[in-house]
Amino acid sequence: MPSARLFRVRGRVQGVGFRWFAERVADNLGLAGYVRNLHDGAVEVYAIGAEQGLDELRQNLERGPMGARVTAVEESPAPVRAGYKRFHIEF
Repeated sequence: MPSARLFRVRGRVQGVGFRWFAERVADNLGLAGYVRNLHDGAVEVYAIGAEQGLDELRQNLERGPMGARVTAVEESPAPVRAGYKRFHIEF
């Protein structure tokens, strides 16, 4: 049974390709959900999948792409929402 987590990534994470990085990592891990920029400068990631994949996603979010400087990753459990078949960027 899949689980879901909501991540809020802070630091220098907008304007550095972070959403595309997160989408590629999540796709490679077989996760569904979304990534989007927030008005406060953070990036939000909602992901559904196996616990191991979600753990690996968090490790990658803590690192980020070249050019990013992640200062914090806040994580919370989230309800598994229907309708997510793949991972995508929300604008």
